[in-house]
Amino acid sequence: MIICSGGLFVPPCIGAKNLSASIISANYPIGIVLADDQGNILYSRNKDRQFIPASILKILTSLAAINILGQDYRFSTAYFFDKNSKNLYIKGFGDPLLISEIIETLCLDIILTTKIKQIHHIILDPTYFSEQITVPGKSNSLNPYDAPVGALCANFNTIMFKWSSKQNKFVSAEAQTPLLSVFYDDINRSGLRQGRIILSKQQSFLYPGQLIKYFLEKNHIKITGDVLQGTWDTRKLDIKEKDEHLFVSPFELKEIVKKLLKYSSNFIANQLVLTIGAKTYGTPATLEKGVNTILDYSINHLKLSHLRLSEGSGLSRKNRISPDQMLKILIEFMPFYSLLNCKNNDFFKTGTLSDVRTCAGYILGDDNKFYPYVIMVNQKNRDYKSILKKLQTKVSQITNQKKTKKKLI
Repeated sequence: MIICSGGLFVPPCIGAKNLSASIISANYPIGIVLADDQGNILYSRNKDRQFIPASILKILTSLAAINILGQDYRFSTAYFFDKNSKNLYIKGFGDPLLISEIIETLCLDIILTTKIKQIHHIILDPTYFSEQITVPGKSNSLNPYDAPVGALCANFNTIMFKWSSKQNKFVSAEAQTPLLSVFYDDINRSGLRQGRIILSKQQSFLYPGQLIKYFLEKNHIKITGDVLQGTWDTRKLDIKEKDEHLFVSPFELKEIVKKLLKYSSNFIANQLVLTIGAKTYGTPATLEKGVNTILDYSINHLKLSHLRLSEGSGLSRKNRISPDQMLKILIEFMPFYSLLNCKNNDFFKTGTLSDVRTCAGYILGDDNKFYPYVIMVNQKNRDYKSILKKLQTKVSQITNQKKTKKKLI
């Protein structure tokens, strides 16, 4: 084993010469780690210093969810039709992908299972999650990354729209989703001609029911009442097990995680945090329970301590993690590398906040082995891209020297 300058340990076949040159000046507050597929560090800078991770934290959230729920876990939504009141009750359990296509399928399932022809009220029960959930770092903007969370949400608590010159009005930008007239005022206030805006917390409570009402009426079910928020009380309603139905999402958790990482969805990330919190500590789900579940997992399974987490998406600037801690997460996440974004030989997740740029993932070497890396830049007017290029060059040097050594042998 050769010790390079700066105390870096490098396998003999790599050679100290190529890794001894500094990738970045020691004066910069930047954290870097490059390792082999066994976690042996090939290069590091400030590896034990904690930085704001931004969205690369989503890798830890995804890993915890996969291990606690199982990669084939499917979310569900419960429903019950009360024949006495003719009210339809819907209870959510945090499904982050309850999108229009799925809601329409849910409605068909309700019709086929209950044989209903007419409904009075549609009553939504969101009590699986606490009502008092505030995600640190979230603002009150109309941006999708600030969408509120909840046990029963539709379309990520957002609406997509565009202006139709032909119809002289705003219309849905998604063929599968109706643009309900109740949102026209919000769209006008946004000042946008097209785009996506988030729903207010109160709107998000009722939106799933409004879509359910739309799709039921589309299938000739008469609705005589309103969409209301209420509680699914099995004692008061005298619900028998045979009358309680569970609609299961077609999406497995690994598919949800892939979408979470591809689109860097803060909404999906914190829905998963809340769900694993409820599974571990019971209902109602709270952010504190979810964060504690991730911390428990980090301590017991990853042997990581002293993480500082406020939520699971990376939106909060109070989150803190070191490059070395992030490396250990990447080693555990390696079997799920294909869920990350991919460009050439780089499987990665990026993170961005004001004055924060991070990137973590795996460089696939010419030896067909993964080289996990972490870059954490918490400094104004600096980026990680030039550093990443240097790490990619290092990996190329390593794999080329391995080939040369094999030839010599």
